[in-house]
Amino acid sequence: MTEQPQPFRDPQLPFSRRIDDLLRRLTLDERIAMLHQFAPAVDRLGIGAFRTGQEALHGVAWMGPATVFPQAVGLGSTWNDELVRRVGEAVGNEVRAKRAKDDRVGLNVWAPTVNLLRHPLWGRGEEGYAEDTALTSALAVAYTRGLRGDHPHYWRTAPVLKHWLAHNNETDRDISSSSVRPRVLHEYDLRAFRDAVQAGAVAGVMPAYNLVNGRPNHVSPLLSQQLRSWTERSLVVCSDAGAPSNLVDSEHYFDTHEQATAAALKAGVDSFTDHGQDSTVMTGRIRRALEQGLLDEADIDTAVRRLLELRYSLGEFDPGLDPYAEAVAFDTAEHRALAQEAAEQAVVLLKNDGLLPLDPGAPGTIAVVGLLADSCKLDWYSGTLIHRSTPLDGLRARFGADRVTFAEGADLVRLKCAAGWLQIAEAGESAGADRGAGGALDPALLAGRTDLPPLTCGDTPSDLALVDWGDGVLTLRAPDGRYVSVAEDGYVRASADEPGGWIVQETFRWEEVAGHAGGHRLVHIGTGGYVCVAADGVKVAAADEKISGHGSAGAATVFEREVVERGEDAVARAAAAADTVIVVVGNDPHINGRETEDRTTLDLPAHQERLWRAAHAANPRTVLAVTSAYPYALTDAAAALPALLWTAHGGQAAGTALARILSGDVSPAGRLPQTWYTSDAELPGLLDYDIIGSRQTYLYYDGTPLYPFGHGLSYTAFTYSGLTAERDGDLLRVSVTVTNAGAVASDEVAQLYVRAVAPSVVRPLRQLVGHRRLHLAPGTGQRVDFAVPVSELGHWDVAHGRWTVEPGVYEVQAGASAADIRLIADVTVDGEPSGPRPVLDRGLEAADYDEQSATGIVDRTKTDGDAVTATGPENELLFLHCDFAAGTRAVTVSVAGEGSVEITVDGRTAAVAVPATDGPYDYRSHEAPLTASGVQDVRVTLRGTVRLARIDFTGVTE
Repeated sequence: MTEQPQPFRDPQLPFSRRIDDLLRRLTLDERIAMLHQFAPAVDRLGIGAFRTGQEALHGVAWMGPATVFPQAVGLGSTWNDELVRRVGEAVGNEVRAKRAKDDRVGLNVWAPTVNLLRHPLWGRGEEGYAEDTALTSALAVAYTRGLRGDHPHYWRTAPVLKHWLAHNNETDRDISSSSVRPRVLHEYDLRAFRDAVQAGAVAGVMPAYNLVNGRPNHVSPLLSQQLRSWTERSLVVCSDAGAPSNLVDSEHYFDTHEQATAAALKAGVDSFTDHGQDSTVMTGRIRRALEQGLLDEADIDTAVRRLLELRYSLGEFDPGLDPYAEAVAFDTAEHRALAQEAAEQAVVLLKNDGLLPLDPGAPGTIAVVGLLADSCKLDWYSGTLIHRSTPLDGLRARFGADRVTFAEGADLVRLKCAAGWLQIAEAGESAGADRGAGGALDPALLAGRTDLPPLTCGDTPSDLALVDWGDGVLTLRAPDGRYVSVAEDGYVRASADEPGGWIVQETFRWEEVAGHAGGHRLVHIGTGGYVCVAADGVKVAAADEKISGHGSAGAATVFEREVVERGEDAVARAAAAADTVIVVVGNDPHINGRETEDRTTLDLPAHQERLWRAAHAANPRTVLAVTSAYPYALTDAAAALPALLWTAHGGQAAGTALARILSGDVSPAGRLPQTWYTSDAELPGLLDYDIIGSRQTYLYYDGTPLYPFGHGLSYTAFTYSGLTAERDGDLLRVSVTVTNAGAVASDEVAQLYVRAVAPSVVRPLRQLVGHRRLHLAPGTGQRVDFAVPVSELGHWDVAHGRWTVEPGVYEVQAGASAADIRLIADVTVDGEPSGPRPVLDRGLEAADYDEQSATGIVDRTKTDGDAVTATGPENELLFLHCDFAAGTRAVTVSVAGEGSVEITVDGRTAAVAVPATDGPYDYRSHEAPLTASGVQDVRVTLRGTVRLARIDFTGVTE
């Protein structure tokens, strides 16, 4: 007789029954242990250890060699859902293949990032897809479907979306609060997550470090009210690293860690990523919260059930049935070809006056110059390169090494101090390996090399390549290519292949010395210490030695800088000797704009500005190739140069891809996933999340951008014809014919937008509702069909607290960018208008304003609700079209704090005094006489520290 398996191991039973059985078998301590990122094995039941979290944003990250695809923003610029799905599938397969050889590799992948690229100075813009909800959602659906696989029960990997919610600043990211009004919440931030969740390929989300409306994301009621209402599938919420502790340590939102942990668990956090691999801290907090009555076992079981469903879906308990268990596809020819295809499709041609493409068969030389001309940059979420192609590599391979010259453009300098010239010691033979050579669960823990000799001072100078990356941030590189870096022992060595690490150890800053002409101290940015010359080598002074007395052992050394050659001189010389110049500029993803650090400006760093100007002055046939994670304000370059391109850091095939675009082997068809502005003056404040009120993104920005959302040129021309749009039930069916009217085969990205012609409230200038990337041979056309849900025409109606599609005329616009609309068709939506606000019945929630100035939304309580407080004296909340019907006789405010609330209707103002309440969450009601009738606008001004929750009106008949 065959022995029956335990129910939790019986593949004939549904997952839910198996989980029920397993939960009954697990002890309380075993269940609590499963709530940490690193869940231990349960040996008595034969259950292995499990970890949540494997970075896989554009390839397997942090675990050594892997196929490196373009950055996420580069995948965004492809506008190609199917391509991104294939990239997700390849990444998922490589996760599985690496897992088979290294059980540290997790199958719960933390990707993609769907935070919208609202503000171009956000340091982590490289991680997102676009500033638009529709494009971001489409690509997130595609990537997660690739990661997940198509089996009905078992998943290739389990994707977790990052970072819930409204997270676009690194500055004070763990203590800042994003003020997000209901319209922005429902029309913008939530929608980036919703479609991917509803598509069924998402296993969960990760809350962001920040607060939203005064409440930390890790205790957000929106996790249950919104996220888990979108799907019947169980979703796992994984905390961000260290965020549970932040609830007490930096945010001071709770008094004790037990309160904070209990609140997060009750709000919906299931897996706690805190204190690295040491689970005892978090499990101890959970046990004590249980003992204190802050939790019950049902709260723990709910979270464990979700985590077990994820593990069952990954085939952990059914290895013989898991269709992905034998995946071995890693660094295959197909993956290498896909990486190149993605890099090619990501390139955006911004401007071309006919200089491009370059003819590979024509005579003449090409000078490839610039700080990124011979670089293949990685970012914080990259794997280790197996293959590498820089722009210089790619152009030499395509045009011939004998036809391509190179000048980097770094300044060549020597540094002198009282002890002599700064010099690089001979390294000799060393068994040491550079930081990052292997995989690490947390690369922030990887230390710099100490096996190389430190810098010294002597009679013979070493020439150092100095680069100013902007904001005075410098790197120094030795003649052998190694970057000057600082290890844990404090000594300065030429030891790093590239700048990198959680705290970058390869960046420095000059500090002028008063009274010393030409003298500078050198500050190491990573430690904040001054570089000093000691008897046993150059080191960084300890914090208490930064400005010690002259001649003392720890004194900051004063250096004089001798310039051997300016970078622009080398570039000008190379440019003058060539027939065509390619200037490659951009950013290093570890410097001046990355996780933990926002950018300060859209300007191209002055060093690189000098390089393109020098090249162009020497040779008018100059192409600017921007390789960056972010937009730049290239106003002068766009006016002066004949051709400009942009690509995100393109991964392992970046150089080959760029060369194939420049040579015309591939016609460029990437499109900008975010607006490129002309200057910093066009930007709102980094912490201003009200895209409607401050007119942000292509949706509301009414200025003239440098390059608009969706922009991108080609080596051919496309025409649009035959646009039709008609309503078919809950859908708008739209068709348009796109024709390649030129002589070059190329992709085109057909873009479909809608616009409300006469809206009752502020609506987008136009809004993307569909896109399609298609390949067309010369002279051929294709009919492109779109099915647009009518609901996409709607908006969040704050007057009635619901999603609504207003009746009226809507323009359907087809074109090649948000500013290049070729055809327009009108459609009419019938129905009853929503009407004015029924304030006698519903009152006014303070956060449901139509317009505001100098206010911010805060938490009404620690668990739910919003209130509004003043951020400046000249503040106002405006509520439009309030229906007072036959009339009102009084107004009541629900308010905490101290001060007053002034309510103005039809020229009459009621001032409601607010005596001090017992804390910010002690809301009390105060009434004042107010008469009004008919439909009126209501204006509210807040004085003092009041936090206004809502306003109610008493009718004359009450």
